[in-house]
Amino acid sequence: MRFVRRTVAAAVFAPLAAFAGWIAWPLPARTLAAAAAQSLTIEDRHGLPLRSTRASDGSLTRWLPLAEAEPQLIQAFVAVEDRRFFTHHGIDPRAIGRALLRDRRSGVASGASTITMQLARLVRPTSRGWIGKVAQAAWALRIEAHLTKQQILEQYLNRVPLGQGTVGVEAAAALYFNGSAARLSLGQSALLAGLAQSPAADNPFANPARARARRAGVLRRMVAVNYASPADAGRAAREPVAPARARGGFLAPHFTSHILELAEDSGAVLAGRWRTSLDLGLQSELEGEVRTTVSLLRERGVAQAAAVVLDNRTGEVLAWVGSPDFWADSAGQVDMVISPRQPGSALKPFLYGLAFDRGYSAASVLPDIPRTYQTATGPYQPRNYDRRFHGPVRMREALASSFNVPAVELTSRLGAPALLRVLHAAGFASLTEGADHYGMGLALGNGDVTLLELANAYRVLARGGVWRPWRWNAAAPGDRDGGDDGVRVVSAPAAALLLDILSDPVARAPGFGLDTPFDFEFPAAVKTGTSHHFTDNWAVGVTGGFTVAVWAGNFSGRPMQQVSGVTGAGPLLHHALVDVARHYDPGTLPSPASVGAVRVTICRLSGLRAGADCPGVEEWELPGAAPLGGCDWHRRGGVAWPAQYADWVANSGTSERAASLDLHGRGAALAAVSREFRIVSPQDGDRYQIPPGGDPQYATVSLRAVGAPVDEPVRWLIDGRPTATTQWQLRPGAHEIRAIGASGRSHEISIIVR
Repeated sequence: MRFVRRTVAAAVFAPLAAFAGWIAWPLPARTLAAAAAQSLTIEDRHGLPLRSTRASDGSLTRWLPLAEAEPQLIQAFVAVEDRRFFTHHGIDPRAIGRALLRDRRSGVASGASTITMQLARLVRPTSRGWIGKVAQAAWALRIEAHLTKQQILEQYLNRVPLGQGTVGVEAAAALYFNGSAARLSLGQSALLAGLAQSPAADNPFANPARARARRAGVLRRMVAVNYASPADAGRAAREPVAPARARGGFLAPHFTSHILELAEDSGAVLAGRWRTSLDLGLQSELEGEVRTTVSLLRERGVAQAAAVVLDNRTGEVLAWVGSPDFWADSAGQVDMVISPRQPGSALKPFLYGLAFDRGYSAASVLPDIPRTYQTATGPYQPRNYDRRFHGPVRMREALASSFNVPAVELTSRLGAPALLRVLHAAGFASLTEGADHYGMGLALGNGDVTLLELANAYRVLARGGVWRPWRWNAAAPGDRDGGDDGVRVVSAPAAALLLDILSDPVARAPGFGLDTPFDFEFPAAVKTGTSHHFTDNWAVGVTGGFTVAVWAGNFSGRPMQQVSGVTGAGPLLHHALVDVARHYDPGTLPSPASVGAVRVTICRLSGLRAGADCPGVEEWELPGAAPLGGCDWHRRGGVAWPAQYADWVANSGTSERAASLDLHGRGAALAAVSREFRIVSPQDGDRYQIPPGGDPQYATVSLRAVGAPVDEPVRWLIDGRPTATTQWQLRPGAHEIRAIGASGRSHEISIIVR
């Protein structure tokens, strides 16, 4: 009998001892390890999800630490799945008793599964029925012996399937709410908890009514266990079941697609959570601006537009809009932020920056006269956008007004190879051909570049002339361009002078007029570009804090109809700059004075130091530049034209006075002038507008009369009062201007100044 008793005891206690030893044995490390094939969630700079990719098994999953999860979400799952979770040890005897009674009546084994048992089933799949339940219970006891309740909850919430291929609460929150499980409302938390029992049947996309009913049941359970007040539950029940999903299931589609391409090319592991630099709020505003622009210009042959915004300090991408509609059938997935096209005059500032570093100044004069250049492909005769020639033009006006002829002349002097080296230093990697291929047309944008390259190159000007790479990931606090030393493109004085010119509305007036979309309440330097045959329209704006580049045109290359930088990309740039300025401080542009430049008075016509008879204007002289000589163009009552301009003046069929007037860029077009005594500047009935934001000293009009001998003085009266100057500063209002010659002949006109 003793032997029998020992045998029976051994038969009973040995399995119990083995079971106890099995429970006490450490859990296999791989059992509760995070899934190796996690999905990737791409977020904006504020942590808002933009896009999630599926893992290799086809699921959407992303591990979320329990400490980051929304507390109401945890309470919702506990309330509906295992309300005694914090008091049992893996098995809930009361729940088992209820399940046994119910299953005996129905004949179906179900229920009684605690959260720990559900986790056991997720990490160690078992068969259905009582055998499977027993195995789950055993593993639940073992899990409870080695993990805290918090660890169990983290494992469960990150492994529970919640429909539509999502695994875990973070992936489900991204799919159903375009949000994160770290920030959910009570209603959203209850809906996710309700999906755990039947993710297919209660899915809000498949059956919103069932999802709403299931959510209501979870809210009632939360009220019953004091996890929510009746009032809060009532408000949560009125929330939308799920917001409308972003079309295609992700946001900022061109931006995130490019990030994934870069990651795949580099061999990066596409898993976890990537925080990008993109600002989703700003991105949404610019997407609206791009769509509005296309809608307004559609009748003029514009079907597409794009925009990109860079932070000047860090190089971060703040917004990236590749097309009006990523999902459009008409090539909407073409990304014009990274698609090379011809930029037109948008490359000119880098030519002028090279010139400034070679000894030229903003006062240097370039010839804007007819000229034929002999090239490898034959004679080349450049023309301006307005189909006119402007004679001797100072570099400030030539660049700000975007005259083509002076730019080609400057390229012929400096050399296309030198310009190409500067453009390569500025990051234009798309210019893959040699200088001989582009020729002198390189300054006019006959090479293909991308909008992103253009934006980052203009960012060089705000960064003191040094190029650094752009970045898509959010910079660490205090990180300035990733610590990269960068590449010197132009000197700091040249960069500051370029910004000063591109932000000068007076210098811009001869080419664009006074009514442009480039006036802002904050300092901004602006440049436009239009490609050959009007197929592409560009505009770039630089502030102290950020750079914006926009494009308008057609992916197909179909020409636009009478769309220039002012009427096409210009308005889009204006709205984009204003939008960005609401989110980020535009700051101030570096002044030439801050890099050692000094102001000197020059002749407005010759660009040399002004003499007694010269119409003077102030200009910046760069440090180290050769001092300007005195003007020898002017004599009393006329201009001693240099030979190259004298021929042009003679052939134009105009008087020297009229030619000089036109060359100053302030009014009368070149035309035959009769010898009768009369006022030619301003013209009778002229209307002037003082440029917003411009220096008042530049808001002037030349007083010119013809028909009197060269040495005959002319007296001028403004509103009946004599004026000693022939460069009258504009004042608002209606004015009477009278000219009186020495012989007594006179002429009177009326103008209006706004």
